[in-house]
Amino acid sequence: MAATAALRSGDTRAQTAAAFPPPPVTARPVDRAAWIAAYRHVRSETERRAAPLSAEDQQVQSMADASPTKWHRAHVTWFFEQFLLREHLPGYAIYDERLHYLFNSYYVAAGPRQPRIQRGMITRPTMAEVSAYRAHVDRAVESLLGQAAESALEAVLPILEIGLYHEQQHQELLLTDILHAFAQNPLGPVYESAWRFPAASGQGGQAQLPRGIAWIGHEGDGFSFDNESPRHEALILPGRIDKALVTNREWLAFMEAGGYAKPELWLSDGWYAGQAEGWEAPGYWRRDGEGWATMTLGGIRPVELDAPVTHISYYEADAYARWAGRTLPTEFEWEVAARDGALPDAFGLVWQWTRSAYAAYPGYRPLPGALGEYNGKFMVSQFVLRGSSVATPEGHARLPYRNFFYPHQRWQFTGLRLADAA
Repeated sequence: MAATAALRSGDTRAQTAAAFPPPPVTARPVDRAAWIAAYRHVRSETERRAAPLSAEDQQVQSMADASPTKWHRAHVTWFFEQFLLREHLPGYAIYDERLHYLFNSYYVAAGPRQPRIQRGMITRPTMAEVSAYRAHVDRAVESLLGQAAESALEAVLPILEIGLYHEQQHQELLLTDILHAFAQNPLGPVYESAWRFPAASGQGGQAQLPRGIAWIGHEGDGFSFDNESPRHEALILPGRIDKALVTNREWLAFMEAGGYAKPELWLSDGWYAGQAEGWEAPGYWRRDGEGWATMTLGGIRPVELDAPVTHISYYEADAYARWAGRTLPTEFEWEVAARDGALPDAFGLVWQWTRSAYAAYPGYRPLPGALGEYNGKFMVSQFVLRGSSVATPEGHARLPYRNFFYPHQRWQFTGLRLADAA
């Protein structure tokens, strides 16, 4: 189906050169038609991804970290209504004030919200009513873009742009969340029967990391999230970084060597997390006779030995690196190597764990108002991942992008590459 054509195309490593993102915010005169087209492109991609799912599929919440598809579709719509329309479209009438409680995520300044773990209990509004909500907001956003004065667009377009990138983040979550839900179903439901994991480049060897001072972060052109700034200098120590991602074949060697049963390889919290959750393999792997199968968006399939390992936590990635006598790269080492073109599979396969704690860059300041809660308040107890994954929407990936998750989480398409000190 068209919903996942970009995910199966094998061209996902070129996501940075796609039709989206929209025109620069500062372009003069503003190309309103291009902005409306960009808005429609992103909004329709959400619907394409949801299209293979039944109403029952869209309702399920399989764990606290995941959200129902219906909630994702409504939440990203609430984002535009809350931060764009109610502030910048004169005379705009809120579609239904009650929905703001249901579909606010974590914006405390925007008001109270449904507890995250209870999002699956929101059986009303129905899926059809959520679709009507999306259509109402779409009409209003397009009206705003068409009629706002040029001077007003200076405030409108930055909010619209972050809203589009925000919706793309939820498009990725929509797929990873439904995959987790389907993995709990003994029937092994199929999201897209033709889905395939794209082939890796096959390039091996290592890239050198020369010692020196490197500039890190957003350069100032085009969109960025606030956590990618300010651009600053970072020391890169001499070393090497692998061009290839760690594969399932290599991970099996770790498993067969007893890697999950050797506490000396594990951080203390990771060891207890693995013991509590019964980890013996990456997420979604299950024994299949003498081999292994895994749950994918295409259903249950044999593990592809030469594909990048995915659905692993930071704890597992760190343990594997210790077992291999290696280390994970820092996010700065990753950025320098990717900028130099040394990482052929930097984008489009799996998010790659780094050993960098998610923290503010020197001089960081969050956005003003409720949007300042977007990234800054999560800068504790998490680790940075770089690149993008097979589920990342076309055009969303960028070199300085900083993804972040807690070290025990592994329902995303998360993998690793290794590095060495000199």
